[in-house]
Amino acid sequence: MGKARKIYSENIIKVPKFCEENGFYTSPDRSRIMSRIRATNTKPEIIFKKTIWHSGLRYRRCSRKFLGKPDIVFIKYKLVVFIDGAFWHGYNWKEKQHSIKTNRDFWLPKIQRNIQRDKEVNRFYRERGWTVLRFWDHEIKKNLGTCVKQVLDHALLP
Repeated sequence: MGKARKIYSENIIKVPKFCEENGFYTSPDRSRIMSRIRATNTKPEIIFKKTIWHSGLRYRRCSRKFLGKPDIVFIKYKLVVFIDGAFWHGYNWKEKQHSIKTNRDFWLPKIQRNIQRDKEVNRFYRERGWTVLRFWDHEIKKNLGTCVKQVLDHALLP
């Protein structure tokens, strides 16, 4: 499945560039912490992948050739799995957005655009007959078995 561009809706949420010229500031400590956040191979992702592998299912790791960069791809089953970080992908966003106190002009559109993009990516795969499973990082930590069971149930269905 090759990359497909221009699947995004016409009303794309604009995210301002995070820089001092735009009025966004961060402390050196915060900058150091943020620089250590991983996009791939997070702890929940590694735990999930190991469990899936030990269950006997084989998969492809995140691949840039798949739209949205899924964490796990099961080509045989036409299944993509995303493990989303609660902050970055807006878990419980209606309530959580009020807790962001600094650089709100950047973070609110940034996370809203991530939510918008996730919906567009889901639609892209579903229109092509693929199944999309999305798990929150905290779901993997607390209910690993339930999450793995969803993948196994889909893969083992005739």
